Amino acid sequence: MAAPQLTISHLRENPFEIAREQLRHVADVFGIDQNLVNVLSQCKRAVEVSIPVGMDDGTTRSFTGYRVVHNIARGPSKGGIRYHPDVTLDEVKALAMWMTWKCALAGIPFGGAKGGVVCNPKEMSRNELQGMTRRFTTEIINEIGPEVDIPAPDVGTDGRIMAWMFDTYSMNKGHSVLGVVTGKPLTIGGSLGREEATARGALYCIRDAVQKQGVSLADQRVAVQGFGNVGSYFANRRLRSTTRTASTFRRRSRRSATPGRSRGSRARSRSRTRSSCCSTATSSRRARSSR
Repeated sequence: MAAPQLTISHLRENPFEIAREQLRHVADVFGIDQNLVNVLSQCKRAVEVSIPVGMDDGTTRSFTGYRVVHNIARGPSKGGIRYHPDVTLDEVKALAMWMTWKCALAGIPFGGAKGGVVCNPKEMSRNELQGMTRRFTTEIINEIGPEVDIPAPDVGTDGRIMAWMFDTYSMNKGHSVLGVVTGKPLTIGGSLGREEATARGALYCIRDAVQKQGVSLADQRVAVQGFGNVGSYFANRRLRSTTRTASTFRRRSRRSATPGRSRGSRARSRSRTRSSCCSTATSSRRARSSR
């Protein structure tokens, strides 16, 4: 009897080869010029750096970091930086290529880039993460910038990491450069809604997809893999948003971010309104009595 063949998980395949195969398939379907395919099948620039970091236990560890730019034909490149133990150069190259397609499909004037550091941020202290981030930023400082290449949060990174990158870059330049990264905290020029934007976009895509199939999203069962930045926001907002308009979803998202503050603000507003009405009535009575 022949031995059964095991199915190879796509996660064990080379992600960059997957991205290139997708490009070739699309080129065949749409008849894209082969010369253009030859250009787009390669990344414009890939940088690998060593990141020495002093750890809390007194030792020094060296981490490996990457920054890859796929294409800048449409404008400066942009793309996230991920901190994960399984980061590879080919993975980063594939993600940079996919970011090019995403920017082009969204109609924004940017090219695709991506970055990563081979580490496990869950096992690192705040001081270790900050030291690694600042050294990584210093190592790639000539590769990034508002008019060149703009990093962003990704797996294992967040607004805190972006704040450290912004601060390190700005110190080297001698002045604040707010546009060097996206996903910063609101206090240093971040955008309201950025943190939950990916989950909201996924929700909109799913909503439109099921609508085209003629079914209701409210009647569907949904499985969410992971509970990080995207999965948590998606899971928490999905059921409350399926039958509401986008504007209602945005209002509820803002209120749910600080529910106590919102209720308190509404209560104070009602109190101020009642106080204003009482003051107006008292003033009117005094005016009539004086006459």
